[in-house]
Amino acid sequence: MFRRKPLSVLPVLLAVIALIIGIQVKPLQKTGAPLPSPSPRARLSVTFIDVGQADSILVRTPTGHAMLIDAGNREDFEVIERYLTASVPSDSAGRPKLDVVIGTHPHEDHIGSMAQIVASSAIGRLCLPKAAANTRTFEDLLLAVKAANLKVTPAKAGIAFALDADTRVEFLAPNSAHYEELNNYSVVAKVTYKKISFLLTGDAESLSEEEMLERGYDLRADVLKVGHHGSSSSTGAHFLSQVAPKAAVISVGKGNSYRHPSRTTLKRLKDQGTRVYRTDRSGTIRIETDGTRLFYQVEKGASGGS
Repeated sequence: MFRRKPLSVLPVLLAVIALIIGIQVKPLQKTGAPLPSPSPRARLSVTFIDVGQADSILVRTPTGHAMLIDAGNREDFEVIERYLTASVPSDSAGRPKLDVVIGTHPHEDHIGSMAQIVASSAIGRLCLPKAAANTRTFEDLLLAVKAANLKVTPAKAGIAFALDADTRVEFLAPNSAHYEELNNYSVVAKVTYKKISFLLTGDAESLSEEEMLERGYDLRADVLKVGHHGSSSSTGAHFLSQVAPKAAVISVGKGNSYRHPSRTTLKRLKDQGTRVYRTDRSGTIRIETDGTRLFYQVEKGASGGS
């Protein structure tokens, strides 16, 4: 979503080519008190960290495995790091252990702090779509990947893996190799813990939603991370009816210039009877599940369960 001044193209292109062909890449506050650590009980937690008009989601399993999806803007590193330190195990060097890190797509508001996360965490697998951006933020990420000697897993529909014995992650998008709009390269991840599913859609827009519908994926989910900060370009009526979420989370900045979320999207969610949480109103939002029920916890306002 954010646009930055163009930088030198050649080094970025070289790094992107390396990523695309799948080789190991070798080139290149929030001030409020955070939510307490996730419940020690046997629950999976999904924390939608309040990073303003940006995305950052931390998934932690009952067995201590963790996955970070997106890393907010560059200035959000401290607040994300705070949640990592409080919520996930550390390695012998004191670095947060992240089994998986996903950058849904290379816009600043999704990978802004990812270079710092890569540099300061012990990461098992880094997943990025085959998309590039001619920005300092993207170039910094590639340099951090090189310095950490990480191998990038190209993210696309069909990839699936287990975070632990009860937690499965499946990528439902992107489904095409080329898009005009960078948002449609967004990795859409379905996280299922026992009988409960979360659909985390990045900034995927209507084109990507249509592709998922056409391919007949099982889109049903108990919780939907609403696409593209609640923009009218996402969360189409058909798509939403197939997901049929009990709850939806919109990661959005208070008073943002894009006027997200749109009235259209909010009305669709309301008409379907979906419970809506917004980070601009509730701050950081954590949803836990024991595999059959959902439990909600927010920084501001009322929490609850279902």
